[in-house]
Amino acid sequence: QVQLVESGGGLVQAGGSLRLSCAVSGSFFSITAMGWYRQAPGNERELVASLTSAGSTNYADSVKGRFAISRDNAKNTVYLQMNSLKPEDTAVYYCNVEVVNRVLSRVRYWGQGTQVTVSS
Repeated sequence: QVQLVESGGGLVQAGGSLRLSCAVSGSFFSITAMGWYRQAPGNERELVASLTSAGSTNYADSVKGRFAISRDNAKNTVYLQMNSLKPEDTAVYYCNVEVVNRVLSRVRYWGQGTQVTVSS
């Protein structure tokens, strides 16, 4: 089994910054992809940023230039640095990872979500 523990959410004023963390633990062979999604009330869950094991990144147009995804391989942790936050960034943010398990199957897991609230 694989566990994802997210942290770093909270309340911040517009223009401020937050850094989300997602620590991955459990039994797996490797992590092949990591990403952050968000879901605001009444909206569908959307991709915010993703990072492959090769280092390729992808960002939603709405966060380009403001957010940055990174990983610490030694800690099996993915980060989302969020700068210049806007009220429209308010949402529950979810970590998502794809791992190769011990039988060499690719499986995706979700974190529990962390609330980010940006006040105007």
